[in-house]
This record gives sequence, structure tokens and C-alpha cells, in this order.
Amino acid sequence: MKKLLLPLITALIAAPTLAPLNAQPVDGGHARVELISERETAIPGETVWFGLSFEMVDEWHIYWKNAGDAGIPPRAYWDDQTTVDAEAIGAIDWPLPELLPVVEGEIMDYGYSGEIVLPFPVQIPENATGPVRLGGEIDYLICKDICIPESVDLAVTLNVGPQQVPDRENGARIAEALADVPVYFTGEVSLTAKGESWTLSASGGELVGASGDTRFFPDGHEIVHAAPQPVEFGEQGLAIELTPARPGMPEALTGVIRVAVDGEEPVAVRISASEGDVLAGTSGLGSSGGEATTAGGGTGGLTSGAGGAGGGLNFFVLIGSALLGGLILNLMPCVLPVLSIKAIGMVQVAARGERGELRKHGLWYTAGVLISFAATGLAFIALRAAGQFVSLGFQLQYPAVVAALALIMVLIGLWLLGVVNFGSSVQNVGSGLAGRQGSAGAFFTGVLAAVVGAPCVGPFVVGALGAVLNQPWPVVMAVFLMLGFGLALPFLVLSYVPGLHKSLPKPGLWMERLKQAFAFPMFLTAAWLITVLGNHPAAGATAFGAVILAFGIWLISVAGGRLRTGLVAAGAVLALVGIAWPVASGLQEAPATSGVAASYAAAYEPEPWSPTRVDELIGEGRGVFVDFTASWCATCQVNKRTTLKREDVLEAMDAANVTFLVADFTRPNDEISDELKRRGSPGVPMYLLYAPGEPEPEILPTLLNPGMLKRKLEAFLTTTAPAERMTP
Repeated sequence: MKKLLLPLITALIAAPTLAPLNAQPVDGGHARVELISERETAIPGETVWFGLSFEMVDEWHIYWKNAGDAGIPPRAYWDDQTTVDAEAIGAIDWPLPELLPVVEGEIMDYGYSGEIVLPFPVQIPENATGPVRLGGEIDYLICKDICIPESVDLAVTLNVGPQQVPDRENGARIAEALADVPVYFTGEVSLTAKGESWTLSASGGELVGASGDTRFFPDGHEIVHAAPQPVEFGEQGLAIELTPARPGMPEALTGVIRVAVDGEEPVAVRISASEGDVLAGTSGLGSSGGEATTAGGGTGGLTSGAGGAGGGLNFFVLIGSALLGGLILNLMPCVLPVLSIKAIGMVQVAARGERGELRKHGLWYTAGVLISFAATGLAFIALRAAGQFVSLGFQLQYPAVVAALALIMVLIGLWLLGVVNFGSSVQNVGSGLAGRQGSAGAFFTGVLAAVVGAPCVGPFVVGALGAVLNQPWPVVMAVFLMLGFGLALPFLVLSYVPGLHKSLPKPGLWMERLKQAFAFPMFLTAAWLITVLGNHPAAGATAFGAVILAFGIWLISVAGGRLRTGLVAAGAVLALVGIAWPVASGLQEAPATSGVAASYAAAYEPEPWSPTRVDELIGEGRGVFVDFTASWCATCQVNKRTTLKREDVLEAMDAANVTFLVADFTRPNDEISDELKRRGSPGVPMYLLYAPGEPEPEILPTLLNPGMLKRKLEAFLTTTAPAERMTP
């Protein structure tokens, strides 16, 4: 027995030195992560390749060293138990990434899906006499429809001895990953400015005769990641057209050129290009669009990290901003009249002591607000998916919507005045819902508050919606719903907090008088909406439709006796005509000149904005002020009256050699949409101020004041003779 036990004990003691103690794969939630080595036993002083292995759930992805427009690459934080110096652990040799389109043509990421090994070298200490340990925390961002930061703790112990012992399985996986690492290009490269684009030309080396689907993956954010990359091929190489993300040429543009050859392994080379002429022999043999294709699927996520071009986006700050913006909407002038309807209903219910009914009011009102905001968010997402730029108040660009809203305001105003009394005989007439005491009335009031609040944009609303213009749909919906919750929150709290409803005043004659008084803000809102239509055919039709609608409702309200059925029918027909006529007119094509442009022209004689006109003025050495505005934008009209129509502001523009341009977004306009999107603005107002001769503008705050604008203009004072002054 002793003879048998001695070898067994010796074997057990020696076992740790015979094979590496590789950690088993750890499930981080959406990926199985493993730390592997190409050796079971290494010799002192040699360099051994290790690898971080990721096996991801279908349709989920992690990020390359440059994540693109949003994302964070994996990162290792080695712990104190690691017996290799930090300087001996090399950086990851990144295999060729995939394209990960988030929003087609707008947001592009780079990363990996499926299975990937990220290899990195480690130099074993020269004086190692026993096993070495490598371990720590691996952090990575993994994304599908949302992004989730995950973290795993991994460790591996590698034996050290006089003779190498390979780990054949893991060594093969690491070797395969290293084979996918782009090689350093042995030819020539050059970067050439060409108008508003760059040409990256590569000649010789591995790219001679190469052709196929081509893509340049930059190490940094010098180019627009989502832009197409048209490519031409020549006898000696290729030339790729890139879209710069900012003015000025970089000292060196580094990254990877990949050419996917049908049926063969792609050619991938690492390049570093500096400014120079387009290299000979890199074009002229046909071209390829170089468009982005989905590789591995996926989207950006709730967080965009250091790898994103725009820096970090704190989701919780975003949600908090949306909630605060929704609360502020309660104070906006276009929402207050509708809230008065809800307040009157709650006063009546509170006076009856029906606490359960009061809570139902709060819940149904909140449901109406949230459903309305959710519908707006879905429309926002659908239009964006169809390739359209959507901005704050985008629904007011459509005359049919504006006409319908104006008529709704008239209808509610008539009810508030008591001109029509939706009593038992006509309880189901549409606008009577707003005045009913039950759940339907509360729900409809919530919908209405959300709808009429669309053109009222507070500062926190701008920040929240501006930050999610290009975010995945779950983020967009979360922000829209939080805006709605903020709008509904005061009434929800009032209906649920015990005893708080007792602070509501008692009903009386004052309530009827207040109700009638609030009819006039509704009529003013309707009048404003009609002015938004400007000289569109729907403007006059809406005014006449309002009269017909009012007459039809009046007929219904006075119906009685033998004529009751006939009057109700006639009134209903007239009401329908009053609504349908202006809405149908709103579907007609808008006129070439809107009310905003006309009102500006009458006052200032500014010029219409266009990118070409800006370039011409900058080329002449002039400065440019651009007012991105719309007739339905309340903030725009305030700025116009308080600042942009002032004589001293116009004189300051004249003295500073600055030309005033107007970009009118009252109706949809593709050029204006593109400029708003390019500048990261969620909508109008947006104000750009170009210094004389400078190609890039300063984006001014959305709320202007004369002093601030004049100080900026005075800084541009030049000896150049000003052009003929604009005459108010």
C-alpha cells in the first residue's frame, strides 16, 4: 500500500506544475468570456500570446478599439495577485472589425459579434522559477437594442519550466485571431483635400490588383463614420473618398483599409497617411460605392462611452432632464388653458369628497398624456427610420395637423364659454369628452394637453430631445414617456397625496367665470395656429371652417321639440364640413413663400439661407448670421420681437460686416433638416454666427438677448467697408 500511495501523493503535489490552471469561461450575462494562453508551460523570458475570448449571444456585439459613433472597447484591469509586471503585458492586437450600422446613414459603430479572441502578448519574467498568474477584471459594453455594461473576473496560471509545452486548442484560436489582425502596409499612402472631402490613396504593396467591397476603419474620429466611402481602383492600388468630421487636415490619418474579395479572405492593411497629392495609378479602373452593410447587426445603446465621437451620454441625467422639462411644460402658455379644464373637473370632484373618483381622474389623465407622448415618439422613430429628419414640433410642419388643432381649440373655447352645453342629449359629442366628469373626460384632457404642448419648448426639453435624436428607439421612447410623465405629475400627485386635494378651492360662481375666461386663450391659440398656416390655402379655409363648425354645434345645442332630429342632423353635417374642409385644404401643396419669410422680408430684407450663399459670403470675407426659425416656433417669435427686429442689433450687424440670412423651417425642408442634423440641433430655433471669412460658425443659445448678440458682433469689427445697410 505504501508503494502505491507514494507515487499517488507525488503526482498530486506535482499536478499544478503540469498544466496551466485556466479559468473556466465566465458568463457575464450576454457573453461567455475566457482568458486563454497559447502555452501550457512557458520558459523564462519568452513572450507568450494570451487572449480574451468572447462568445456572444446571437445579435449582440462588443466594440473595436475605435467604437465609432458610440460605444466602449473591452478593457482589462489586472489585479494585485498578477505576478507579471504591468509593463510586460502588451496591448491588444485588434483583429479586423465588422461594420455595425446603428441608424443607417447617420450612426456607424465598429465591433465584433458571434465569437472573437482579442490577442495580446505577455513577456514571462526572466527570473521566473514557478507558475505565473495573470488575472483581473474585464469590463466590456455589449449591445443589441440596448447597451449593457458587463464585467467578469478572470485568471489563468501558467507553468514555467525548462521546456515549452503548447496548448494546442487555445493556441490555434489565438493564431486564428492573429491571422485576422491587419498587417502593416508596405506601399505608399497619401491624404488629399478635395473640396469638402478627402481622398485617401494607397499604392503598391498588398493592394496591387485588389478590388472588391472596400472600407476604411479609422483609429480616431477624424471622419464621419456613417458617411459613404466611394472607392476607385487603379493598376497600382485604390483611392477612397472620405467625409471629414471637422475642418482642417490631420498630421496623420491612421487606421485600417479592408478590401473584401469575393470568395477569398479580405485584404486588410494598417496605414498611416499624411497630406500629399493623390498617388498615381490608384484610380481609373472603375469604382465601388463602399456603402456600409450590416455586419453582426446591433445598435448603439443607453450609454455612449469614451469611444464615441460625441463623448459620454449619462442616461439618468437624460431622463432627469426630460422629467424636469415635462414639469416645466405645465407653465407654458399653450398648455395652461387645457390644464384649466382639468383643474375645474378636479375641483368639482374634490368638493363632492369622492377620493376614489379623484384618483381615477389622476390616473386617466396621466394615461392620456403618456399615450399621446408615446404616439409622438413612435411617429418620431418611424419618420427617422424612413430617412427623414424629425425635429421638435415636427407635426406642426403639416398644415392638416395645424388646421385640425385650430378647430379643436375653437370647439373647446365654445364649450368653455357655455355657448354649447353638452348635456345628456349630446354627451357623446367629441369635444364634450373634455368636460365630462368621468374617466373619458380626464383621459381626453390628458391627450389634449400633450398635443397642444408640442410647440412649447422649454430648455430641458431641448436638451433631452436633442441628445436622443440619433439614439436607439428604446432611449427615444424612454425620454418621450418621461416628458409626458413630467407633464402629468402635478395632477397625479394632487389626486393621490392624502389631504392635498383639500387645498383646492370650493366650487362656486367664480369657477364658471374662470371657465369662461379661459375660452379666450383657446381662441387666441386657434388664431395663432391659423397664422402659422400663413398664406397657405388652409389658412382661410380654417377660419371659415371654424365659423361653420361653431354654427353646427350651436344648432345641436338648441335642438328641441319637433325639429330636434333635423337640427341635430344638420348641425352634425355642418360640424363635419367645418372640420373636413380646412383639413383637406391643409393637404394641398404649401406655397413657395411662408409667413415667416414674408414677415422678415417686410421688416429687415434679410436673404434666404442656403449653404451655397453662406459659402459665397464667407469667400467674400463677410460674416453671416443665420436665423433657423418657423412660424409655429414660440421661442423663435419671442427672439424675433425682443432681439432680431431691434434697430441697434441690425446696426451692429452692419458695422461688423455680417449678413443676415433666414432659414424658414415652417414647412419641411431637406436642406434645413440636413443642417440642423449636422449641427446636432433637435429643431428650431437655431442661430449660427460666422465670423467674417471663417468657415465654421458659433452656435448661439436658443434664447437671445440684444446685449449678448451685440457684444459678439462688436468683436468682429473690421476695417473692411460694410455692405449697404439693411433697411428696416
